[in-house]
Amino acid sequence: MTISPVERAAEEFAAELARWRVERGLSKKQLAGKMGFDPSYVSHVEGRRHRPTEDFARRAEAVLQAGGAIWRRFQEYDGNRQARGQAAAGAKDPPVPDQWLPPGTGLVVDQEVASLTYREGTYRYAVRRRLYNAGTEPVTRYLVRISVDRYPHDPARSNRYHRDHPLTLNELDFQAVCGESEVREPMVWRPKQDRDAFKEIWLLFENEDGRFPLYPGRRATIEYSCEIPEVKWGQWLQRAVRMPTRQLTVRLDFPAALEPQVWGVETSMSAEETPLRTPVIRQEEGDRAVFEWATETPPLNARFRLEWRFRSLPAQAPAAAEQRASERMRAAGIVQRGADLLRQAARPFDLPRDESRAREVVGRLLATLDRLDELHLFVKGVGLAAPQIGVPWAAAVVRPPERAAAPVVLLNPRVVDTSDETDEKYEGCLSYFDVRGLVARPLVIDIEHARWDGSRVITSFERGMARLVAHEIDHLEGRLYVDRMSPGVPLVPLEEYPDTGHPWTY
Repeated sequence: MTISPVERAAEEFAAELARWRVERGLSKKQLAGKMGFDPSYVSHVEGRRHRPTEDFARRAEAVLQAGGAIWRRFQEYDGNRQARGQAAAGAKDPPVPDQWLPPGTGLVVDQEVASLTYREGTYRYAVRRRLYNAGTEPVTRYLVRISVDRYPHDPARSNRYHRDHPLTLNELDFQAVCGESEVREPMVWRPKQDRDAFKEIWLLFENEDGRFPLYPGRRATIEYSCEIPEVKWGQWLQRAVRMPTRQLTVRLDFPAALEPQVWGVETSMSAEETPLRTPVIRQEEGDRAVFEWATETPPLNARFRLEWRFRSLPAQAPAAAEQRASERMRAAGIVQRGADLLRQAARPFDLPRDESRAREVVGRLLATLDRLDELHLFVKGVGLAAPQIGVPWAAAVVRPPERAAAPVVLLNPRVVDTSDETDEKYEGCLSYFDVRGLVARPLVIDIEHARWDGSRVITSFERGMARLVAHEIDHLEGRLYVDRMSPGVPLVPLEEYPDTGHPWTY
């Protein structure tokens, strides 16, 4: 009886599998357990009753560490099988099987499509990756990097710029999903690093409905996107190859009226910057100019950068240095006047039961204060209430004018007494930073507030600190300083306010 090439290749695969299983001292049941298969399936493959699959072959190769021998047998089988199918269909050339990946490779990118779309002063950045788990362990999270560089050819200038105008997580509108278009699961995400021009974000293979790990031998498609203002993004997009990648595509989508021009360069660990080896293809789609560049199996650690310029310049957003002060605060994550949250009473903590939540909120407030120091010199002291960072809880921090002094933490505060003596001083507000207003405040104020353990204490504040504390408690009660100004007294634009950079005097 004549044996077909497919049947012969299947037998040779089964023999190779059995040889390496015995070599490693594993029973069929033990091998099945390590591969994540039912023992009967392994037995059927070795007994030639079931044909091997790509998933089965990859897992067997990874577990038995056969140096590629098992995978090569599968390639021979799969090549013969596909050749038979192609011949039956009248095709000439069978497809080339996937390249074998050594054990421990981990995640592989089957396909990546990175796209950047420019509309009205904003870039929308989206990355779609089809992942294959070539490792031996389930994958439960995936690391994403987002980096901006306003002046990519002048690092010192770019560093100074982003120190003054940091990219914030709040403005990114970051979103992530897992799955194809028919079934897409939202992915929980968690910041790992948050620097002025660089973010690292963990995408978790989970959401409120449960977990969906990427198991060995399985594939999944993830997609994430974010928005970045033009004033914080230079005219370039770079893709770095950090894991084995089979196909990489980059798309740029611009208004055709801007007359965009696009070019690209490539760098690697062993070569300096050179032009891309293949051209960037342009095509018109309505009133849009779409540029696309693709490559197959790019080398690890290679970097591909596309750059562009607009021959017909768009209406430019104001340079960040010329932006209104309130816009700089908004970019730093401060909720601005007009938001409903600033007019709502904050929610008190139930201490000590809410201690962990309270500590988290206070930690966010202190971190935001540190970031604000890069935008403005607060010689009069500065305070920040939780609603100003979009958190509806009754917490505030106040830092005295003396920078060496520790910030005061206020939890569930309330005013219990004030002095009859008052004075008027100009105040500013992080949520309305373009102007200053003349406000009368008591010179002494007594505040009852909570400790972490729920016990309460009364603290007395005087002069400048009394004003700062009263201002923040107003925020927690849904009030702004403009509500306390006398009728008819005008606000003073920041550029006309003479005491910027000077402390209050008493």
